[in-house]
Parts: sequence; C-alpha cells; structure tokens
Amino acid sequence: MENIFNDLFIFEMANNHQGSVEHGTNIIKAMGEIVRKKKIHAGVKFQYRHLDTFIHPDYRKRSDVKHIPRFLSTQLSEKDFLAMVKEVRSQGLVTVVTPFDEASVDLCVEHQIEIIKVASCSATDWPLLEKISTVKRPVIISTGGVPLDQIDRIVSFCEHHQMQFALMHCVALYPAPESAMHFNFIKRMKKRYPGVIIGYSGHEEPDNTLPAIAAVSAGAQMLERHVGLPTSTITLNKYSMNPKETEAWIDSALHAREICGTGEMKEISRDEIDSLLSLKRGVYAAKKIKKGDRVKPEDTFYAMPCLDGQLDSGQFGQQRATVVASRDYKTNEPLFETSALDTIHEIRDVIHEAKGMINEACIVIGKGSSIELSHHYGLQDFRKFGALIVNVINREYCKKLVVLLPNQNHPNHRHHKKEETFHLLWGDMALTLNDQKIMMERNDLVLVERGAWHSFTTRSGAIFEEVSTTHILNDSEYEDPAIDSKDPIERKTVIDNW
Repeated sequence: MENIFNDLFIFEMANNHQGSVEHGTNIIKAMGEIVRKKKIHAGVKFQYRHLDTFIHPDYRKRSDVKHIPRFLSTQLSEKDFLAMVKEVRSQGLVTVVTPFDEASVDLCVEHQIEIIKVASCSATDWPLLEKISTVKRPVIISTGGVPLDQIDRIVSFCEHHQMQFALMHCVALYPAPESAMHFNFIKRMKKRYPGVIIGYSGHEEPDNTLPAIAAVSAGAQMLERHVGLPTSTITLNKYSMNPKETEAWIDSALHAREICGTGEMKEISRDEIDSLLSLKRGVYAAKKIKKGDRVKPEDTFYAMPCLDGQLDSGQFGQQRATVVASRDYKTNEPLFETSALDTIHEIRDVIHEAKGMINEACIVIGKGSSIELSHHYGLQDFRKFGALIVNVINREYCKKLVVLLPNQNHPNHRHHKKEETFHLLWGDMALTLNDQKIMMERNDLVLVERGAWHSFTTRSGAIFEEVSTTHILNDSEYEDPAIDSKDPIERKTVIDNW
C-alpha cells in the first residue's frame, strides 16, 4: 500500500476563506484545477477550532491579543466546514485538517477527515496529542520552533502509540527569511528517524520558489504552503500564494524531483557510457601476440580511441593477470578480450562492496575483527550463494555481523549446539525458519533455536547482527549434501586484515 504522505502537496487554506463558504469553495476549485493540470497527489487543509471553548471568555471581545480578532471574524460553522470538505473530495483531493483542541479532533472524525495535521504550536501539546492518538488517522506533525530533544519525544510518543505519522520541517516565521530555513536539518531528521516521511511546510514569500527546490533536494517528500484567492476586496497576506504562484511553486518542486531522481540508485544510461568510452584509452598490442598467450603489460600500450567492445586501460590495469588472448594479434591492433576477475580481485570486490554497505548503514566496526567469506558452492558462485561474516567476539557469548549482497542466498542449515538471534540492522531479508517464511524489516528480532533449520535471502542487500552462544567449529549441518560433505576450509575464506 502506497504511503499517503509520500509526494504529497498540501494547500493550507487557514483563514483565507475569509469566513465565506463561497470564497473557500472557489479556492478549493482553483487548487483542484491546478492539481489535475499538474497531475500531482495533493490535499487541501483546513483549521478547526472550537472557538466557544478555545478562546478564554474574558478575551473574546478584546482586540489587543494577536490572532483572536481574526479567528472570530472569519469563524465558520461545522456545517460550513463540512460543505467545503465535501468540495475537496469532489475535486479528487485529500482532506487534511489541523485541529487545535480536543473537540475539533472529534469533528475531524465526524467529517471523516483523511489526515490530521498538528501545527508547530501544538507539537508539544501532550493532551491534544493524546486525543489525536486515539482516532487512528494518519498524522503529520510540524516542528517549527521545536528543539531536537522535543522532536525525539514526539517521535517516541507516536511510535509507542503505533501511529502512522510524518514530520514537517518548518520555520514558524511569517514570512520566513531564507537565512532561517536550515534545510540541512531535513537530512538530519531523515537519518535520525529512518522510515519516517519528512516534509517541509513553508512560509516564505509567495514568489520565492527556491526553497521548494532546496527542500526537495534535501530529501523532503511532502510540501505545504498557504494558498488563497485575491479579489477586488481581498488581499493575501505576505506568505500566501495565489493560483499563479502556486503553479510556479509546484513546477519548481516537480523540476527538483526530476533532477534528484526517483530513488537513491544511480542510473547509468547508454548515452553516458558511450560518452565516456569516447574519452577512454583502449588497450593495443605493442607487438605480436599469439592466441593462448597470457597478455602482459609490456605486450601492450594504451591510446585513444577505445572502440566498442575493446579492453580499456582500467579493466586491463586492474585485472591484467587474467587476460588471455583468444586469437592472434598484430602490432598496433586493438585487443578485444574479456577479463574475468581472478580470486584476489573477486575477494577484494566483495570486501569493497560490503564496506560500502556497512558505511551506508552507519555501522562502526571495532578494530581486530576478522571476516570470513562463506562460499558454499565456491567463490565463483559467491554472489549467488554465501555471506560475508564479520567476527566481532566469540566467548561464552558470540557476536557477528552478517552482510548479504543483493540477491544473495544463504542455504538451509541448522546448528546442534548454538542458539542465535538475528537482528536486522539494514536492508531487507526473508528468513525461512523451519519451513516458515518470515519477511524481516529493519529492527526485527528473530530467535533461531538449536536444531532449527533456517536459510535467508535478500533482494536489495542486508546487514544483520547475529548474537548467539559460543560459535563452535563444525556445528553447522547443511541440508544439501554437496555443502555438508565439504571441509569448512573448502567453503570459507578467512581474512584478518581487511
């Protein structure tokens, strides 16, 4: 199921409806037209306040307290809000509401609002958060002016209450200056709260589209802005966008998303490969080379151009020991050869990739740890069957880190003396335990008791911690006799200095 928060644009109406259902409906229709034109996932957000109790009775008639006169002058009835909510739905948009009190949370439920948004001023209003946690709606929480230790508390609260939630980076200044935006904090939030959608709620001047680009570039997956509809009698405030400015804001964000890419993988096109090939040096014969000869550096020279399918200087320089001529070559001829990795380079490539995965997962390994490559069917099939194991400690208790490369499988086996627990730290893993398949997610723990048959595999790569009783040599029994009959030395390569 697709996350409702992902790639969501939120149009914040606030009090821009001016207390008129007709004007509010016109804003919704204008946003609906833009959404259909831009083909985006979007919602319209209202603010609910039960003003009879939200404002202290002694202050209702005073004009010297900020916001209160505007709230009262633009007040709408529950029936009025429901009419606008229905219009949002008729436009094919998501309904979003910021409730500022408990009674308004109940009204969100009554109006069947899809997403509840918590304003920055309410992010640490624990009685209100307690009420919101009971209604089982997706929740977005803005964090403007909220320090990091309080955001930690908010995240912990949401997790303990099993809420589906997202966070918004926000600057609670109206309008917000660029110097106060601190978009690198979005990156920190994404690392600190993995798996939580992080967005940006902006209050910058309406014609400034640069913050949208910067926010998306920093990793924001939701964007929110105040919108309105100016008329001959209505002037928008300094942080609300008219429809034309809203379109420009959306275009900037979509352009940034296109530039940043749809995922975190690097995609290399054929055009890029051809472009680099035109600049590479190819390997040429410096003298006659006979078929079957091992090609040595002194037999070759490097020069432009590098032809399609020709061995290039980088390939030969790294793997030259394994290049054997498949035919006779004359002096100055280009070498069209493939170069298979030798054992040393196979192992080095695996270690380099595993180190990269460990670094990406932000796992620090202490000094003195050795590694072993479990290659059940030989090193030539390691990327299909096997695992890289980091041996951290082995006493009465044992700790290992197990790294699985993408699409790697570890064959079915069991231990007669060792009991172990797997803790998935990073990536995805499917564990088959006594014929039961368990799809593990990050931070999942699974106990593997003595004698239990188990195997595991991954799609995109995985790192898990194995905590166990003492590791004992020859305690692993494999279901496949072809593996089980091998001496452990035949199916393991141990490296101390890696």
